[in-house]
Amino acid sequence: MKFYLPTKIYSENNCVQDHGSELAALGSHALIVTGRSSSKANGALDDVITALKQHLTAYTIFDEVEENPSVETVMAARELGVSRNADFVIGIGGGSALDAAKAAALMIKNSDSSWDLMYMLQPESALPVAAVPTTCGTGSEVTGVAVLTRHDLKTKVSMKHKVFPAIALIDGKYLMTAPRKIIVNTAVDALAHLIESGANNIRDTYCDMSIFAGLREWAECRPYIDGNEELDVNAAQKLMNASTLAGISIAQTGTTIPHALSYMLTYEAGIPHGAAVGAFQSRYLKYTDLKRQAAILGALGFRNTEELGEYIAELAPVYVPRELLERSAKAVLSNKAKIAQCPYPIDESVMEDIISL
Repeated sequence: MKFYLPTKIYSENNCVQDHGSELAALGSHALIVTGRSSSKANGALDDVITALKQHLTAYTIFDEVEENPSVETVMAARELGVSRNADFVIGIGGGSALDAAKAAALMIKNSDSSWDLMYMLQPESALPVAAVPTTCGTGSEVTGVAVLTRHDLKTKVSMKHKVFPAIALIDGKYLMTAPRKIIVNTAVDALAHLIESGANNIRDTYCDMSIFAGLREWAECRPYIDGNEELDVNAAQKLMNASTLAGISIAQTGTTIPHALSYMLTYEAGIPHGAAVGAFQSRYLKYTDLKRQAAILGALGFRNTEELGEYIAELAPVYVPRELLERSAKAVLSNKAKIAQCPYPIDESVMEDIISL
C-alpha cells in the first residue's frame, strides 16, 4: 500500500489571511493565475493580494484562463511569468485555473523548453505552487494532475508531469457567490472522483480513508446540491471538503473510464466537465463487484445504480449525438492505461452499456 500527499492543507474560514505568511514564504514574486472574473467577484483575489502586500511580496496577475484551459494559455502565462521573474505561482479559481497554474509553474521553471515538455516523460521540476480553490469539484488543489486542452488533438490530455501544490488554502466563503449551475456541475465532478477511485484496481485500504470520508461528506451535502436547502458558509465549507477528499482520492488512484469518455464530449459538444463525467457513473459502477458497489452506494444513500443514475441525470442532464459517444468509446477501449485501472473486464458490449445515456 502507498499514500502520497505532499500538499499542506488548510480548510477553514479566512485561511488565506490567517496563513498569508506561509503563502508569501514560497518566494519573492508570485504569478497569480486565475480566470477573468470569478476570483474578483468572490473575493479570493483580493484576499490573496492583501496577504501578499502584508508580507511585502511582489505579484503579477495573469487573468486570462478560460474554461478547460489550453496549452496556448499556459504558454502565455509562462511568458508573463518569465518576463516578471516570478519564482512561485498561485492558482485561484476552479480546476481550470489551478491546472493552468501547475502547468505554468512547470514551464516557467523550464523557460527554455517548448510546450511539448508538458507531454514528455523526462522528469523536470516546477516552481512552488499555492492553490486557492473557489469551486467544489476538481480537487486540483491536492493533486499533481493538470488536464489541458490540446487543440491539435481536439481533446483534453493530462500533463505527464506531476505538480502538487505546496499549500492549499480552502475557504468555503468563496463558493457563496457561485451560480447554482457551477455548484451542481462541480459537485457532480467530485462525486465522479469518489466513485472512480472507489471502483478502481489501484485503490487500497489507505485510499479508502479519503474515499469513504468523501462519500459521506458528499452525501451530507445533498440538500444543498439539490437546491432544497439554502447554502450557508458552513455548508459551503463541507462541499469544499468533500471536493478536497475526492481530490486526495484520485491523487492516489487516478480516474478511469468515465473521465476518459468525457473529454471528447467536453471538447466537441461543449458539455461541462462535471456533467460529462457524471453521465457515465452509474453504468460504470454497475459492473463493479456487488460488495464494493453496495459500500459506495450505501455511503451515498442510494439503493442501487439505477437510482444513482436517475439522480445524476436530473442534476446534470447530458444530450450528445450517439456518433460522438461511439467515437469516444472506441478511443477509450484503445487506452490501455485507463482499461488497466478498471476493476472488471471491459469489452465492446460492456462499453456499449456504459455509454447508453
